[in-house]
Amino acid sequence: MKNLRVSGLNLDISWKNREKNFEKISSEFAVVETDLFILPEMFSTGFCMDAEEIADRNKETLLWMKDFSKKRNTAVCGSVSVSENGKFFNRFYFVEPDGKYHQYDKRHLFSYSGEDRIYSKGNERVIVEFEGWRILLQVCYDLRFPVFSRSEDDYDAIIYVANWPETRVDAWTSLLKARAIENQCYVFGLNRIGTDGNGLRYAESSCCFFADGTKVSEKENNIITAEFNVQRLTNFREKFRFLDDRDKFHLIME
Repeated sequence: MKNLRVSGLNLDISWKNREKNFEKISSEFAVVETDLFILPEMFSTGFCMDAEEIADRNKETLLWMKDFSKKRNTAVCGSVSVSENGKFFNRFYFVEPDGKYHQYDKRHLFSYSGEDRIYSKGNERVIVEFEGWRILLQVCYDLRFPVFSRSEDDYDAIIYVANWPETRVDAWTSLLKARAIENQCYVFGLNRIGTDGNGLRYAESSCCFFADGTKVSEKENNIITAEFNVQRLTNFREKFRFLDDRDKFHLIME
C-alpha cells in the first residue's frame, strides 16, 4: 500500500457530445501526473434522461477509458449512461492501466428529475482494491443516504462522482465532510461545472476531505488534486477507534 495521488477534473460537460468531451478530458489531463483520474457523473454526455439517444450500447466510453488508462499508465473512473439487456444504467466504471475494470450501478436514482423512471438501480455495493487502497464507489444522490455508505471497516476511501446543481451545493460540501468524519476515511467528491442542456448551473465544488473533516485537496487550473496518505489514515484510525463502537446492521438490497 502506497500513498495515492488522486486528481479530478472540473469538466464543463458538452451536452450529448461524447467525442467532444473525450477531447476536452485528454487535453486537460495531458500533463497531469497522478495515480488516479476522476471524472464526473455521466461525463461523456451530461446528466441526461434521453437515454435512448445517449446511452452507450457497445461500451464506447469504457473502451475510450481503457485506451486512456493504458496510454497514461494511470487508473481512471467516472460514470456513464449505459444500455444493457433492455435496461439503462448510470454506471460508474473504474478502469486500471492493465485493462481490468470494475463497475457499480448507481443505487439511489434521483426521482426529483425522473431518473428512476428511465434508469434501473443497482443492487450491490462495490469496493475496489487499487494499489492497496480499498475504495467505495458512489454516484451523486447516493451521498444523501449514509446507511448505504456506512463503513464496516471495509474501505479506506469513498469516491463520489456527481452532477450536483449550484442551488444545493452547500448540502454537497456538508455531506461529503460528514461522510469522511463518520466513516473515518478519505472522501473525494468530483462535481461537474458549467451549465447543462437543461439550464442547470454547477459551481466549482469538487474537493477531498480527510477522516477528521479537514479539506486536503488543492486546485490548479481545472484540476483538483489530493493525496491519500497511508500513515496519516492509519495513525488517525488507531488513535480514534470510533468505528469499533459502530452499530452492526444488515443492508437489504431490494
